[in-house]
Amino acid sequence: MNTLRRWWYRHKFKDSEYHNLFSRYRGTELVSLDCETTSLDPHSAELVTIAATRIQDNRILTSQSIHLTLRAPASLDAGSVAIHRIRHQDLNQGLEESLALEKLLAFIGNRPLVGYHIRYDKTILDRYFRRHFGFPLPNKTVEVSHLYHEQLERQLPNAYFDLSLEAISRHLDLPVPPRHDALQDAIAAAMIYVRLTHGDLPHPVARQTPC
Repeated sequence: MNTLRRWWYRHKFKDSEYHNLFSRYRGTELVSLDCETTSLDPHSAELVTIAATRIQDNRILTSQSIHLTLRAPASLDAGSVAIHRIRHQDLNQGLEESLALEKLLAFIGNRPLVGYHIRYDKTILDRYFRRHFGFPLPNKTVEVSHLYHEQLERQLPNAYFDLSLEAISRHLDLPVPPRHDALQDAIAAAMIYVRLTHGDLPHPVARQTPC
C-alpha cells in the first residue's frame, strides 16, 4: 500500500478501532504467515486455514503462533483436499470468516508480513478484508525467495537457482517442512528469513542452466 492510499484509509477510518493499522509500523517484530486455500488462483481461491508466527530479531516466537481453521468453503472439492488433506468434516468446528479475520488482525497488527509466495496469500486476504472490513491489509511484505535469490545472485550473477521451499531449506541447512501445512510453512519461511538476515550468507550452489 503506497503512502497516499495509506493516508486515505487512515482518514477514512479515523474514528474506527482500525485507525492505527494505517500508521507506519515502528516496532521490530515481523509476522511469518501462510494460508491453505481451495485453489491456486488468488482471485478466486477461498481460505481453509491461516497460520502465523512472530519473529523478533533472530528469534522465531513459535509460542506466539496462531493456526486458524475456517468453516468449509463451497469450493472445497476433491482436488483441493488432495493437496492439503483437509476435508469437509475437518472443518465442522471452523470459524466464521469475519471472526477468523478479526483474530488474525489482532495478531498481526500492522507488522510486516514474511512468507513464501507471500503476495499470493496477501492477495487472497486483501479480498476477504475488503469484503468484511472495507480495506485491504496495509502491511508491507517480505518475500523470502526474493531475499534468497538476491543473496545468491551477488555471488553467481545470471545463474539459475531452484527457488522451491524445499530446495531453499536444504541449501540453508534448515529442516525441510511437510508441505501444505499452514503453520509449518509459516515457520519454515520464518527460519529462512532469520537465516538470511542474521546468519552467514549461504555458500554458492552449483551453477545451473535452465533447459
